[in-house]
Amino acid sequence: MNADSPTDIVPGPHGGRPIVTAGAPRGATEAVVLALHGRGATAQGIVALLDPIYRHGVTVVAPDAHRSRWYPYAGTQPIERNEPHVSSAIAVVETLLEHVVETFGVDRDHVVLVGFSQGACVAAEFTARNPDRYGGVAALSGTLLGPALDSGGYAGTLDGTPVLVASGDEDPHVSADRARATAEVFRSLDGDVTERRYEGVGHEVTDDEFDFLGSLLETLVDS
Repeated sequence: MNADSPTDIVPGPHGGRPIVTAGAPRGATEAVVLALHGRGATAQGIVALLDPIYRHGVTVVAPDAHRSRWYPYAGTQPIERNEPHVSSAIAVVETLLEHVVETFGVDRDHVVLVGFSQGACVAAEFTARNPDRYGGVAALSGTLLGPALDSGGYAGTLDGTPVLVASGDEDPHVSADRARATAEVFRSLDGDVTERRYEGVGHEVTDDEFDFLGSLLETLVDS
């Protein structure tokens, strides 16, 4: 366990894992990106991946998953099969949200949740279970978890939070139907949803996604 981790209070397997912080230092932060890496990757890896979205006044905070995975089985499996990993991952996001609000002096409406692959699934699932006015949410090559995606399982409002649900049409892990259903859940929760399906793109992040996030962050640091 990392004694200095703000997630020490989170039950395992993800509690107490290292946290990587980059970008604007405390006192200069105007917006925070809470970034969740994919399976087989690391917090440091997603911090490097998101280099194109860095802006003056933007701080990036990224947690490490246990064994570089947020959950062991496919995201299309019943969520119970991926427990306690999913509950632990969602608790990490909630704890880090509270941490960045307190530490960097920003409200939740200036925190952008960004995830890639498994991290996108965790970010999406957290947001749907905990709707609020966030600075933004970006599920990059990921969807909500579970075999059946139904807006009836979630309640509350995102109050116009910008939400990006983006994936490639050659991505073997994200079907068009699941991406569409995820976008519909966020619309049902009053999210301002942008849905992108990129032709000829696999399991990767595109320049268009970086541009979307960069423009979103510019609106937050200027507000």
